[in-house]
Amino acid sequence: MSTVNPQPLWQPDAQRVARARITEFQTWAARHHGAPAEGGYATLHRWSVDAPETFWQAVTEWFDVRFSTPYARVLGDAAMPGAQWFPGATLNYAEHALRAADTRAGEPALLHVDETHEPRPVTWAELRRQVGSLAAELRALGVRPGDRVSGYLPNVPQAVVALLATAAVGGVWTSCAPDFGARSVLDRFQQVEPVVLFTVDGYRYGGKEHDRRDTVAELRRELPTLRAIVHIPLLGTDTPEGALHWDTLTAADTEPVFEQVPFDHPLWVLYSSGTTGLPKAIVQSQGGILVEHLKQLGLHCDLGPEDRFFWYTSTGWMMWNFLVSGLLTGTTIVLYDGSPGFPATDAQWRVAERTGATLFGTSAAYVMACRKADVHPARDHDLTRIQCVATTGSPLPPDGFRWLHDEFAAAGADLWIASVSGGTDVCSCFAGAVPTLPVHIGELQAPGLGTDLQAWDPNGDPVTDEVGELVVTKPMPSMPIRFWNDPDGSRYHDSYFDTYPGVWRHGDWITLTSRGSVVIHGRSDSTLNRQGVRMGSADIYEAVERLPEIRESLVIGVEQPDGGYWMPLFVHLAPGAALDEDLLDRIKRTIRAQLSPRHVPDEVIEVPGIPHTLTGKRIEVPVKRLLQGTPLDKAVNPGSIDNLDLLHFYEELARKRT
Repeated sequence: MSTVNPQPLWQPDAQRVARARITEFQTWAARHHGAPAEGGYATLHRWSVDAPETFWQAVTEWFDVRFSTPYARVLGDAAMPGAQWFPGATLNYAEHALRAADTRAGEPALLHVDETHEPRPVTWAELRRQVGSLAAELRALGVRPGDRVSGYLPNVPQAVVALLATAAVGGVWTSCAPDFGARSVLDRFQQVEPVVLFTVDGYRYGGKEHDRRDTVAELRRELPTLRAIVHIPLLGTDTPEGALHWDTLTAADTEPVFEQVPFDHPLWVLYSSGTTGLPKAIVQSQGGILVEHLKQLGLHCDLGPEDRFFWYTSTGWMMWNFLVSGLLTGTTIVLYDGSPGFPATDAQWRVAERTGATLFGTSAAYVMACRKADVHPARDHDLTRIQCVATTGSPLPPDGFRWLHDEFAAAGADLWIASVSGGTDVCSCFAGAVPTLPVHIGELQAPGLGTDLQAWDPNGDPVTDEVGELVVTKPMPSMPIRFWNDPDGSRYHDSYFDTYPGVWRHGDWITLTSRGSVVIHGRSDSTLNRQGVRMGSADIYEAVERLPEIRESLVIGVEQPDGGYWMPLFVHLAPGAALDEDLLDRIKRTIRAQLSPRHVPDEVIEVPGIPHTLTGKRIEVPVKRLLQGTPLDKAVNPGSIDNLDLLHFYEELARKRT
């Protein structure tokens, strides 16, 4: 990659730099904690990774984190995995998320929008009241600190209330979106054994109602640890026998009681699939998420009480948890429950207009879809309040940067574009938004504060202006405290620390430029990253290979040069079977019903056989490299393959596609 200094697409003006919260923080941290006063973001970042204890102490003081008992030191043990943050401290995440209710009781904390695009506010006072009532009811149901509480819910205010009430009592929240099939949900929830399940009777999407009562009934049957089921009648149905009604649990005017828990007490479980086995049940801590999200949202995203924060997401994606944490900065958060493109492709821009969003977050895929559909967001909608358009889920292609910039510039807007990248594994960003730095086409502005992000070659040597493995060499507070159901920590260790001992390897290819910016090139493993939702290939195989016609299958997710994502499913058929319309339809219906509509393949392709390693593992990464145009001799070690001839099929397919 060239090291020349291209002209930036966007440069913040002096006024924006001066008023950015990160500028104020640097000035304050220089005065109180010895941070560098000069040199801008680059020197602040260097200080944050060279002096992590001082930096994270400064973050807690700047944001006035309330420790009910003090910490002994900031970083008790810096080893990875197993770093110990703020040992001795106690606090509560939900208490911080509701602090704005003390001063802004009548202002909206939440703006809920469905496909009518009519915003409905929930005030800070009402949110606090509902959390207080529900937390008291959870305690009455016997929910104690450490108990798991689950939600099978769309992106509605009840989901936020349930999360915060769970955190208030010291419970552990976990959620899936209602477009997930029963098998996908059970693969996640059965691992953590929830005691309470919040459910809807269905949801509305794309102008249609989707009844989920049969799925809910199956979840109830297959989750024997449940003590209570809470029914939220979004479609207006009666409460099932033995379930509790949401309204009865949130009716009281009860002041919330916040359980003071250790800094590393579990807050929630998120799920991120590797290439084999059940989804990883990732446990993140109340304190770790609190300080990481305050830093990320308050400094990097520049959010405060005057802002409105919209990110298109579902409760099955970490970005929903990240969105809820907007409450920590006193920001009004926008919850959109509906299709990203209904009734037309510009639906998300319409939501931004109706809610006065100042930070608009979406997927790179949505930006490219708008460009393709000839949508003109800033011309056709009043988006004058938007300060920043942020994208994640996959790298934003250069054409996406140009299109966004040109569309807003044509309307006279000075738009900050923030392409960000992180992971469910840390529920945060490794690199992305910095309000005081220029934006270059196709690049993320910089690594995040407190994130010692590097690109390493296979020997473990850092490289600049070259493609390398994304590694983080020092701990971040929101790194998992553990995986659920991983008593000896081996699965956690093998997921991130197997390649470079003691160093987090994330599984992305990146370039760190000599200008300090970051380029993301996609996954360096075979996890399927579809619209930001990661799923392991093993989930697909288990579902598809139950069909008698399928002998074996191979699924690959391939990042495309134009920002698209091609996900073909290769099938080796049983003798006498044919890949006809009926079988195609059953394959797609199986994946849609059992896993997720997002992971229905783009193409189903019959193949003469599935290649394996000599130990019998399907070889996904080499096939992915072949499909990306890598020559056969560079994509795979021939001596490790059971049938090298099979790879010629995939090589020829790649040649035809290009």
